[in-house]
Amino acid sequence: MQLENHGVVRLSIVPVRAEQSDASEMISQLLFGEHYRVLEVSENEAWIKVENAFDAYQGWIDVKQHHPISQEYFEQIESSDYKICTELTSKILFDHQVSFITCGAILPLLNNPLFKEEANVVFNGNSKSMHQKVGISTLINTAKMYQNTPYLWGGRSPFGIDCSGFTQVVYRMAGYKLPRDSSQQIMKGEEVKLDEHIAGDLAFFTNKEGKMNHVGLLIGENEIIHASGKVRVDQIDKKGIFNRKQNRYTHHLFKVKRVIK
Repeated sequence: MQLENHGVVRLSIVPVRAEQSDASEMISQLLFGEHYRVLEVSENEAWIKVENAFDAYQGWIDVKQHHPISQEYFEQIESSDYKICTELTSKILFDHQVSFITCGAILPLLNNPLFKEEANVVFNGNSKSMHQKVGISTLINTAKMYQNTPYLWGGRSPFGIDCSGFTQVVYRMAGYKLPRDSSQQIMKGEEVKLDEHIAGDLAFFTNKEGKMNHVGLLIGENEIIHASGKVRVDQIDKKGIFNRKQNRYTHHLFKVKRVIK
């Protein structure tokens, strides 16, 4: 099978899987408008391995959910300042059909002669420039929009999200770039003490075995918002996250990192 070496998402959400099967673990998601490189085609030509251009995250997607684009299109996307959807959910008229999109979706360039097939795109929702950096208060308000979103391993949308997907998308909507996984995010920024933290810092946590496996966003003097069962606000101290409803510590504090200066 001959495929273009690049693609862009033209569905609301595309699951990214660890292996070439619908039954395989979902390790991430691509949101509407995100572009990617095609790395490999499966032997049965039903799956392609892709690399998200935003964070270099790799995995397999169903070829039926692949929307090929040219090298010229891909390079134009790479060099353009696109708009990013800032509403939890919205609608876009694309290819004469209405599609539902979510926070973090990337909007096509409007009225660009290079993209004749996108000439009829209509979007009336709220958006901002991807590269426009917003203040900490706006970042925190964006994070709070996700409250009660159910936890979903590999998720990056308000219909299901994991802890590092949550921090990545919230930071992206604020104009900052984070890698996909907590093991990568912890390598960013500078370490600070909890009692010296500011809102917007990232806090990382270990499980009972001492393995770092969780990240959240500090939002106040003693509060953190994070995805655990659902996106929720909990208390935090030097020991870790305290869940008042369960009356116990659920995560043990490992490090606090400041990415936004």
